Amino acid sequence: MTLKAVVNNVAQMPVSKDAVVDIQKLTLTFQTADGPVYALSDVDLTINRGEFVSFIGPSGCGKTTLLRVIADLEKATSGDVSINGVSASEARQNRAYGYVFQAPALLPWRTIERNVTLPLEIMEMTKAERVKRAHDALKLVELNGFEKKFPWQLSGGMQQRASIARALSFDADLLLMDEPFGALDEIVRDHLNEQLLKLWARTNKTVAFVTHSIPEAVYLSSKIVVMSPRPGRIIDVIETRFPKDRTLDIRESPEFLEIAHRVREGLRAGHSYDE
Repeated sequence: MTLKAVVNNVAQMPVSKDAVVDIQKLTLTFQTADGPVYALSDVDLTINRGEFVSFIGPSGCGKTTLLRVIADLEKATSGDVSINGVSASEARQNRAYGYVFQAPALLPWRTIERNVTLPLEIMEMTKAERVKRAHDALKLVELNGFEKKFPWQLSGGMQQRASIARALSFDADLLLMDEPFGALDEIVRDHLNEQLLKLWARTNKTVAFVTHSIPEAVYLSSKIVVMSPRPGRIIDVIETRFPKDRTLDIRESPEFLEIAHRVREGLRAGHSYDE
């Protein structure tokens, strides 16, 4: 099948009634002093409830931009985005998602507990409710006992887990993660991948996850979205069938290697995409 046929096939996929994120014919062009920059082109995608969806592609392909459009941090030039049946803007106002950035972005003068409770303070929850939710979220990421520590007293991996706890604190069904483990060493990254899978299995959140790592995308995901260089297009959507309780050993299995090969081939084909 040609790359253009793959793109057309992806665009024709039906929208599920369980869709949390529904993107139709999305295009985004940035206007700059040097002329227009075409970031995303004709993107169609459905993310269903409870899925773990990874976006992978070369630098500059629009992965983070697409995540930011879902979060209503960027505005599409054309096309439609809905979250749980409402616009991205309404979903943001309804606090329908938690967002985890590439860096932990913790405030150094606040304890871990008070970093986690920051969005809850903005939501004007009572102190008792804030503390309860913070403790519950920190327990989910296995940081209970570190509530009174400051960010500088935690390792990089622990800080990122605290950032995930903050995103979980208001119990949104959708979790948006922008390459949260990219700056960590491989050993820590593997450990956090395992913890994230356990968290996903326990909470059944819907996760949209940006990564540059093929092994990470294949290991974590129930669906992998392969993107082309700018302007970003979806050139393949790959479903995986791994159990939720999988371990790192699965990376040596023939099924894992086969999917990783398909992702790699998609990335290579994307570089040769000719309009």
